[in-house]
Amino acid sequence: MAPTIPGFDYQRIQVADGIALNAAVGGWGSPIVLLHGFPQTHLMWRHVATDLAADHTVICPDLRGYGASDKPADPDGTAYAKRTMAADVVALARALGHERFALAGHDRGALVAFRAGLDHPDTITHLACLDVLPTLDMWRVMRGTSAAIGFHLYLMAQPPQLPEQMIAAAPDAFFGHFLDVWTRNPEAIPADIRVAYLDACRDAVPSIVADYRASAHIDVDHDRADRDAGHQLDMPVTVLQQDWGAFLGFDARALWSAWAPELAHTTVDCGHFMAEEAPELITAELRRLLAR
Repeated sequence: MAPTIPGFDYQRIQVADGIALNAAVGGWGSPIVLLHGFPQTHLMWRHVATDLAADHTVICPDLRGYGASDKPADPDGTAYAKRTMAADVVALARALGHERFALAGHDRGALVAFRAGLDHPDTITHLACLDVLPTLDMWRVMRGTSAAIGFHLYLMAQPPQLPEQMIAAAPDAFFGHFLDVWTRNPEAIPADIRVAYLDACRDAVPSIVADYRASAHIDVDHDRADRDAGHQLDMPVTVLQQDWGAFLGFDARALWSAWAPELAHTTVDCGHFMAEEAPELITAELRRLLAR
């Protein structure tokens, strides 16, 4: 039986024409939506979600294209634009009765959260982004041989067919690689959760690639338009990151500050999968954000 978040109710909720998201919902109180990253599902929030549920309504969906959520085809490159995926999240919360809510995302989910904050500023009350840079900034800092650490970004940016075929030929090796090299504490992702992640990714290669491909094309266009227009994140923002800047040669706090005037930026001492490796720290930081 597939793992679940203990004490949470599972629902499939329609968020767009023909698109439903799988979501785990638990707790009572002011709402917060938690968005997972790659190569994971909503289960990455299992520790944080159960803690926050003591005094918040916590909503943990599988993003469009991931987990048990729908995985539409992407004929024109817009189905996995972060603008589209952010609209899913707003529709999900609204369907559950929440017109305004706090939003936290990790990795790919953080990019969706970032876009939701820009596109729906009257809806997102607080925003947390874990271990990413905004897409436009990410591409600008990836250069030289150090950019090899992000080889998957370049692979999945290629036109349809080739990356999908290559990844589908050995999906467990591909997705498992990131679970291994991005984790400082392997015990943070136990065997049953790892199996759930690999099973979910194996069944979602085309949509995962489409999500990444969007970040090399339409997402960049959307970020650039907002940067040129001077748009910023007006809500309180918390960013938690590993010290990638020291390795790749950028100032993460400065890059984020350009987008978020009300920024709290913290460098964390754990691996990429921080909600699983350091759940107490992440929960405390989210509670601190929600109190602002």
